Amino acid sequence: MLVGIFVVLCFISAADVTENKILVAQHPLLIVDNKNATVVCNYTYNGTGKEFRASLHKGTDSAVEVCFISWNSTNKSKTNSNKDFNCHGTHDKDKVIFNLWNMSVNQTDIYFCKIEAMYPPPYVYNEKSNGTVIHVKETSFQTQEPQSAVPLWIMVAMTGVLALYSMLITAVFITYWQKSKKNMYHHSDYMNMTPRHPPHQKNKGYPSYAPTRDYTAYRSWQP
Repeated sequence: MLVGIFVVLCFISAADVTENKILVAQHPLLIVDNKNATVVCNYTYNGTGKEFRASLHKGTDSAVEVCFISWNSTNKSKTNSNKDFNCHGTHDKDKVIFNLWNMSVNQTDIYFCKIEAMYPPPYVYNEKSNGTVIHVKETSFQTQEPQSAVPLWIMVAMTGVLALYSMLITAVFITYWQKSKKNMYHHSDYMNMTPRHPPHQKNKGYPSYAPTRDYTAYRSWQP
């Protein structure tokens, strides 16, 4: 009789342990390029708890609680974050989601989800899962040259047009200058109207300005 009672008690105790067990599964790795990460904590629980608490912990020893969320059977929830993190938790059916943003490189670490059945007793929480490694990649800042409002090909075309226009203006100016110089030369070339005596009569005492007289007309009067 005592043996039967002992077996029944052991069966009930084992059933309670199985009933209140919480199992958690996480994605093993997250690569963060834009400083934002989402950690999903999938869990199973077949107990009778009505008030729960879920938290995200950083480090292999889970020493830092990043943020937590608590809720009850009426879906009233409360979330809070560590001052060194930007984190917000939400609860959905069979999973808790932790959203982190503006993460820094030094926050690269392994993160663990912890699910607790707070009330009614017995208090139950999950065994430590394998966790999620969040690798926050360093953002490379590349200096971008300011883009011109005018496309490059338009600037090249405008430069070519201006160069051609300058060449045409220069050619026209040179042509006009040469014509002006030629006209000035013709206007300054005047005709000397003063009569000149023949070269062989230069030494006959006539002034250089006196006109040369033609004696042919008087020869018929000589004896």
